[in-house]
Amino acid sequence: MRPILAMVRKDLQLFLTDRRAVIMSLVAPIAIASFFGSIFSGNSNADRARIPVAIVDQDGSAISRGILDRVRGDKWVSVSTPTADEARAAVQKGALTVAVIIPGGFGDAAGRAFFSGANRPTLTMWYDPSHSTELGLVRGVMTQYVMESVSAEMFTGEQGRKVIDDTLASIDSMRLSGQQQALLRDLLQSARSFYSQATPAPADGATSTTPRRGLSMPYSVSEEAVTSGRNAAYNGYAHSFAGMGIQFLLFASIDLGVGILLERQRGLWKRLRSAPVSRVSLLIGKATSGSIIALMTLVVSFAFAMLVFGVRIHGSLAGFGLVAFATAVMAATFGLLIAALGKTPGGTRGIAILAVLMMVMLGGAWIPSFIFPAWLQQLTVVIPARWAVDGFDAMTWRGLGLQAALVPTAVMLAFAVLFGGLAVARFRWEEA
Repeated sequence: MRPILAMVRKDLQLFLTDRRAVIMSLVAPIAIASFFGSIFSGNSNADRARIPVAIVDQDGSAISRGILDRVRGDKWVSVSTPTADEARAAVQKGALTVAVIIPGGFGDAAGRAFFSGANRPTLTMWYDPSHSTELGLVRGVMTQYVMESVSAEMFTGEQGRKVIDDTLASIDSMRLSGQQQALLRDLLQSARSFYSQATPAPADGATSTTPRRGLSMPYSVSEEAVTSGRNAAYNGYAHSFAGMGIQFLLFASIDLGVGILLERQRGLWKRLRSAPVSRVSLLIGKATSGSIIALMTLVVSFAFAMLVFGVRIHGSLAGFGLVAFATAVMAATFGLLIAALGKTPGGTRGIAILAVLMMVMLGGAWIPSFIFPAWLQQLTVVIPARWAVDGFDAMTWRGLGLQAALVPTAVMLAFAVLFGGLAVARFRWEEA
């Protein structure tokens, strides 16, 4: 035990005496986590970035103007009205996410299709392929406001009255059965009669200031963010500090592994081999010191997040400690595995960096894993970083209990045992 403690004390002294390394190991994850947290914070009180949308009105009808007015009032989009050529060029350059082209004759055709369902006009949408997600939102916005504008004009506007009259006059020529024609005629006559009484013409030629309303959404939505219910709320900084903390722990494990290779290259292990220090004792000492340094880095990072960004442990404090401990041990033993499998320090560093980047990317350390495709989400269960991120999320903003920390802790400790076992089996005192 004394040789192990001596090696741990030596590694900690070397780490703490290198002030630049200490500062970088603490400042770098805090700075990058703060940046990612500001992006994924989900702060509903912050200024919302609206989707830039262009609407090219080539129709100029009451319906197309109504669509434009309604879209301008939507909180999710920022509307401009360039020409078609300008809109297409802006989408190509990435200055616009979506451009909506309302073709000539859209109002008349949409009004007639509103009743008959035939010859429906087409809205053209040019979109930036790197923003396909926003396209779905814009499509939904346009669906709502097109329906509102078309129905309002059909039932209360001059263009609508004309369409109703024309449709009534052409019912006999439609490919409908006699019963369907009669039903459609009754519908149009009733609609014309009802809305004529509901919105009488203003007297003395005055202009009515009452807004015309069409079909509206038949429901409302009540939104509630669901966490533990104990004052817990989503805090993007909690996720980003967990992800960046894990990333830099794994990067520190690369330094641990490469440091072991450098010491072996310099012949240090030959001298230790003559002392009463076994291979297992050596690796346990390195893993212990690496775990202590990793745990210290995690504690400092989360302490900063709590003081500056309001991150809180809404779940189990003991569970948070278990996840942090298991994460630190997993990272340290991963460093041992790097040393056991590596040959030269230079070549090992490059391969290890690639492995760590893949691990943190697939583990959801950069962006939440629920954004991944379904097949990739299933694949990431074999990535230890995924369990570390999920464990920290459960203990912070999700506000879950101790039981939610047990599985991530057990899985990461199992990875630590795997990494440590492989390191012991493959470790060599001398370079091959």
